[in-house]
Amino acid sequence: MDKSMLGDLDALPEEDKMRMAAMIDQLQIRDSLRMYNSLVERCFTDCVDTFRRKTLDKQEESCVRRCAEKFLKHSMRVGMRFAELNQGVATPD
Repeated sequence: MDKSMLGDLDALPEEDKMRMAAMIDQLQIRDSLRMYNSLVERCFTDCVDTFRRKTLDKQEESCVRRCAEKFLKHSMRVGMRFAELNQGVATPD
């Protein structure tokens, strides 16, 4: 976990800091799993048409690869934009 996320929690007792860090870690894991599941569902739905074989054919494989790349690039861009907006909202101490 990124320690900067705890911000101004220095006044909290150590036990509360540890509990807060564990909660943040759990939220990050949950969000990562959600993003992964969304990626799999979207790309599978868009790219896989039939179940003729155990493996994907070349067209399906290419589609899945493009879909995953677009999804991840979009997610990264949204994350960067969110970080930019958060920096602009930060209040000086």
